Amino acid sequence: MNNINNINNNNDSFDNFETKRFKKNDGGFICLNCGKTVGPLKYTSRNHCPRCLFSLHADIAPGDRKNTCMGLLAPVLSEPSPDLKKGYIITFRCSKCGEKVRNRAASDDDINLLIYLTNPENSLK
Repeated sequence: MNNINNINNNNDSFDNFETKRFKKNDGGFICLNCGKTVGPLKYTSRNHCPRCLFSLHADIAPGDRKNTCMGLLAPVLSEPSPDLKKGYIITFRCSKCGEKVRNRAASDDDINLLIYLTNPENSLK
C-alpha cells in the first residue's frame, strides 16, 4: 500500500516531467525544401511541411527547438499508427547527421504522399 501512496503522491513530479518533455511550439514557417508558407496547426506543435512532409532537425524533445543540428529531415517512411484513429507515423532521416526521428502526421498532410511513403522503396532520401 505504501508504494501506491508514493506513486499517487508523486503524480505532481510525473506531470511536471511530461510538461517539460513536450513544449507546444506551433509557429508558422517557410519550408526549406519546397518553399511553401506553412501556417500553425492550432491543435499541437507543427513540425513538418504538409505539402512535401520535410522537416528541420530542430527538436531534442518535441517542440523545444534545442537541437543544434538544424539539418533537413527527409521523410523516408510512413506507417499507419497502431491506433488507426491517429493516422500515420512518419519516419524522417536527417540529411546532415543521419539520425532517424519519427513524428505523427498532421491532419492536413498530403495523404497521397503519406500513402506513397508506406512502400519503403519510395523513400524521398
